[in-house]
Amino acid sequence: MDLDGGDSPWGDVPSQSTNNLAASQSETEGTGAFPPSLTLMCGLMLTPTLRSPRPINTARDTPFDRPLGDKPAENSPTGLEQAPVPPQKEAFASRNVRPASTTSQTSSGAGMMDSVNLEEDGTGFRNPPPVQPPSDVEASKRQQQPSVSVEKAAHPTFEISVGDPHKVGDLTSSHIVYQVRTKTTSKAYRQPEFTVSRRYRDFLWLYNSLHSNNPGVVVPPPPEKQAVGRFDTNFVESRRAALERMLNKIAAHPILQHDGDLKIFLESEAFNVDIKNKENREPDLGQSKGMFSSFGISVGGGGKFIEHDDWFHDRKIYLDALENQLKSLMKAIDTVVAQRKGLSEAAGEFSTSIQSLAAVELSPLLSGPLYGLSDLQLRIKELYDRQAQQDVLTLGITIDEYLRLIGSVKTAFSQRQKAYHSWHAAESELQKRKHSQEKLLRQGKSQQDRLNQANADVADAERRVHQARLLFEDMGRLMRNELQRFEKEKVEDFKSGVETFLESAVEAQKELIELWETFLLQLDAGEDGNPFYPPAGEHNASAESAPGAPSESTVSTAEAA
Repeated sequence: MDLDGGDSPWGDVPSQSTNNLAASQSETEGTGAFPPSLTLMCGLMLTPTLRSPRPINTARDTPFDRPLGDKPAENSPTGLEQAPVPPQKEAFASRNVRPASTTSQTSSGAGMMDSVNLEEDGTGFRNPPPVQPPSDVEASKRQQQPSVSVEKAAHPTFEISVGDPHKVGDLTSSHIVYQVRTKTTSKAYRQPEFTVSRRYRDFLWLYNSLHSNNPGVVVPPPPEKQAVGRFDTNFVESRRAALERMLNKIAAHPILQHDGDLKIFLESEAFNVDIKNKENREPDLGQSKGMFSSFGISVGGGGKFIEHDDWFHDRKIYLDALENQLKSLMKAIDTVVAQRKGLSEAAGEFSTSIQSLAAVELSPLLSGPLYGLSDLQLRIKELYDRQAQQDVLTLGITIDEYLRLIGSVKTAFSQRQKAYHSWHAAESELQKRKHSQEKLLRQGKSQQDRLNQANADVADAERRVHQARLLFEDMGRLMRNELQRFEKEKVEDFKSGVETFLESAVEAQKELIELWETFLLQLDAGEDGNPFYPPAGEHNASAESAPGAPSESTVSTAEAA
């Protein structure tokens, strides 16, 4: 191969060695066509494979397939004319190299593709290991802990029961303790089921805490205190049912169910200690503060509040009328309960009188029915007592609950009024600070420090006004939703209460009719010749005798009549 004038085996310029560059430079200088520097620059630009010149390292550039010192073959390009070999990547087993699928990829990367073995063997490319299926232990763990949807996590369910009321303490500090059992799907609690002991004042603490933590929310209230007869069985049962309804309504509320104080109440085993720790951490959160103090807003009463929103004005009038109607209905229910208790007492007195008459009656044919009538009146007395208690626990407790709920709604209205007064108090404070700022501006630059402080005070007052206005508007929107929820629950609860009241009344009347019919059948059996309470032997003998043959006792009874 002619190194001086033949074509290059690489398809580009013949040679990039320094000798060729010197020869071309001498030829150019002899002709005087181009300066040497320009010729070198054109050569560099027209040569695609030219790299930066470097000193030739014989040991590095010499191929490994021949010994050092041997000359290359005449038909092969010299070491100076040989193009640089592109670097080749090593084949790793963990690297996922995809084979070339197009012609362009094959032509451009032939050198690299030849050096990489795409077949799966011991030394070349290897596919990633197959994914192993989960073991039985991992599968059982996943089955034991099922995934919870976002909706269920945001709206957990609660099942709360208040039971086992028992009296504890000595004569001076005696009180009723209830067992509060909770089942929940909320992940905020340590266990899905737990039981704690609570007394009435703990329920009252929960109510006040929820009111202070959530201004504008209608919190279901506990039953009212009662100093006289608080250990009576009927009163304890009615209070237990009211406390259970209170907790379930709180737990079903979308806002109150996430309150931290509810978690303390339902779960804490050291309840009094946790309350003291909470008060020590948050000493400023009193009964009438809460969110207002967190914004640095005063909650003073202010002047007389005038409602400018017609919607809230109409709701106030409606709530006042509803409260008066429920109070009248509660009086009527109390009258009905008192009448049932009066019937019960009358039935008991009547039973005592009949029993006394049966004791002095000589004729067994008359004393037997009298004793039966006395026993019947005792059963009727128990029926009236049970029906009176059911009236209190069905319709009466619903009426009493909504009377207390209206009180909670009015408390929310008062909190909104405080937010309104706080807003306007912040605005008046802002006007005062702006007036002071204007005075300092008129005095000139001599009061620059005071002016800077006034500007900071004005900015702080504007922030407080903005926060108070947002709090008032947010509370208004919240109360609209709360009152709509109140109306919906009121319809459902009263519908359920009236249905239960009517069902219990119908069942009581059926039981009363059955008692009288049974007594009448026993009287008819006595007129047929059988005693009112026949012994077993006489009853069998009368059953074996002919039904048409009258006995001597029947004849004597007819003659006496």
